[in-house]
Amino acid sequence: MNCPKHIRNIFLPALLLLCSATFFGCASQVLTSSPPEQSFPATPAQPPATPPAKAPPAKAGRIPATQRPYQIEGKTYYPLPSAEGYSETGIASWYGNPFHGRKTSNGETYNMYDWTVAHKTLPMHTRLLVENLGNGQSTTVRVNDRGPFVGTRIIDLSYNVARELGIMKEGTGKVRITALGEAEIITLADNKTATRFLPHEDFQRGDFYVQIGSFTVRANADRLKDKMRKEGRETETIRYDRVDQIFYRVQVKAGATLSAAKQMEQTMTGAGFPGAFVVAR
Repeated sequence: MNCPKHIRNIFLPALLLLCSATFFGCASQVLTSSPPEQSFPATPAQPPATPPAKAPPAKAGRIPATQRPYQIEGKTYYPLPSAEGYSETGIASWYGNPFHGRKTSNGETYNMYDWTVAHKTLPMHTRLLVENLGNGQSTTVRVNDRGPFVGTRIIDLSYNVARELGIMKEGTGKVRITALGEAEIITLADNKTATRFLPHEDFQRGDFYVQIGSFTVRANADRLKDKMRKEGRETETIRYDRVDQIFYRVQVKAGATLSAAKQMEQTMTGAGFPGAFVVAR
């Protein structure tokens, strides 16, 4: 994706760490992109459907290829170890026909009619809520590519996503992106792979939680969990191994719809958890 240099606004909401160190590092400064508006005189054929690419088994402690620092035009980008709590506002562009059928950064075949996006630093398979701040349209997508690398953009949308958000005519639009979680690639009994990722039509429905704390000491996490349960809230402690550190996340059940989850997020924020954020499972 070809796009001009610009400094973007990145807002990483603070995670509420009630007892220990920062949950994850900040994103580095990222350039954005600006491809020209594209037109399609004829509808290109869709490439064969391909499941989200599965990285080859990594040795213990080894960083996956898509998570390693990389350089584009002399600038080094550092992929984030986690997407949790990530939110960003800026300009989105889209890419379509010239890249249709080519390989993406994680090895998938790019399909301009799919619900995917390119981002410079978010982990592959991150689920994102993308909101067009100009018209209120929103949709949920998956990260499967890197970019854009030139210009004033923070994210590149597939043709289908751009059409859904209503930015086809202008070619760009101001958006807010919010991480909802990371899709998990699983191996089935027949050695085929699958991904735990909701189909597009069900993106607004699912199993939603609101994370209100993250701890390095299990007992502290359990104390907060017990407090929430005494208040009548369905709450769980989730163990998360970040390779360099183990965390215990406290998550409150938020309902089966994204709108209900956002309301719960506001409730938890008002209840003294300013770093609360929605997590989709």
